[in-house]
Amino acid sequence: MIIEAKELSKIYGEGENQVVALDRASLTIAPGDLISIMGPSGSGKSTLLHLLSGLDRPTSGQLTYDGRDIYRLGDKELSAFRRRRIGFIFQQFHLLPVLTAWENIVMPLLLDKKQPDERYLGELAGMLGIGERLSHLPHELSGGQQQRVAIARALVKMPGVLLLDEPLSNLDARLRLQTREEIRRIQRETGITTVFVTHDQEEAMSISDRIVVMKEGVVQQIGKPQAVYDDPANLFVARFLGTPPINVFAGQCRGGRLYLGEDAVLGVSGIADQEVYVGVRPEGFVLCETGSLSCEFGSVEVMGRDISVVSRHGASLNPTVRSIISAENRVDAKDGTVRFFLKPQKVFLFRKETEERLYGEITE
Repeated sequence: MIIEAKELSKIYGEGENQVVALDRASLTIAPGDLISIMGPSGSGKSTLLHLLSGLDRPTSGQLTYDGRDIYRLGDKELSAFRRRRIGFIFQQFHLLPVLTAWENIVMPLLLDKKQPDERYLGELAGMLGIGERLSHLPHELSGGQQQRVAIARALVKMPGVLLLDEPLSNLDARLRLQTREEIRRIQRETGITTVFVTHDQEEAMSISDRIVVMKEGVVQQIGKPQAVYDDPANLFVARFLGTPPINVFAGQCRGGRLYLGEDAVLGVSGIADQEVYVGVRPEGFVLCETGSLSCEFGSVEVMGRDISVVSRHGASLNPTVRSIISAENRVDAKDGTVRFFLKPQKVFLFRKETEERLYGEITE
């Protein structure tokens, strides 16, 4: 099922009380894709998901499922389409406490007056690892098992698309990891088109075919997770993706060189002389006694295979500079400083006024 959203906007209130929850969002989702919509609280990701599901109607814009504009449907037709073709898993599982796991799962079929296919249900329960828990009530199930029952309930009607609204936020860290891996496995096995909303960038990066990064109701960038990480469209995207977060400096392009404070760290061409913001990924540092960037040494944090060198620099907009280097390196900071070369491919320049990406050639 191909989903196409064109210029979707959602505005609440009127006049001075008007709130733009979503501003002209466009998105195409190919059959079988797993797309993650991500952003901080208030970015519009859940609003977009609700519009994609037909639970809400936009102020303007168009949404088509295989070429059919679902917003042209009447309320009754839209409700029937949503019930039959869209599976929705909420942040809260919404299992009925008086019904067994089996009864919760088949409820959507019974509402449509359809007889459950017991063979398919058995295969579905087995795939989700809840085959032996189907006779249990929700309070007798663990959080992860309740999550699987909610997934089974959404999948039992064999929908064209599965939508998930922060479904893992109520689980502990270990269970979150397990469940997100299961969601990806199930999605691959069923081939169902899936849209996953999360504020957790690690979650989105690890399971998605593509990610949609949002801020204040506006889509900032869409692309494959690694491509967006390696080529952020603006400073917000660069800051939002990455753990530890990107290091940001106030810099200056001058005479074909990039300066961080007094340090001329790299060559630049194709960019006019100007003040810029400079993003450097933590893995973009090379420890060297003759390095062009000089930082005040703080500490070393051991991470196993790698180490994190914590330092400070006068041009840094972050409280500290974090540099991820191999644990094989020996950090010598007897004079209180550490020096680095920067990897050009891990350095991004942004306009100071708009924070949009500046493109040019960056060289050592």
